[in-house]
Amino acid sequence: MSMAVAGMIAGMALGFAGYFGGFGAFLLVAALGAVGFVVGRFLEGDLELGDFFRSRDNRRR
Repeated sequence: MSMAVAGMIAGMALGFAGYFGGFGAFLLVAALGAVGFVVGRFLEGDLELGDFFRSRDNRRR
């Protein structure tokens, strides 16, 4: 699935949540989508757990 199609599906899900559930449901769906995205990238190996806890001053060179 291309990123454009995935973005369209995510946008439609947020639109439905906002329309039928209000702003609170919109925020909940957006937050859970962001968490799912990060977990998916972590499981694919694109992210490392240390990337979230490493300070910006100690970058790898």
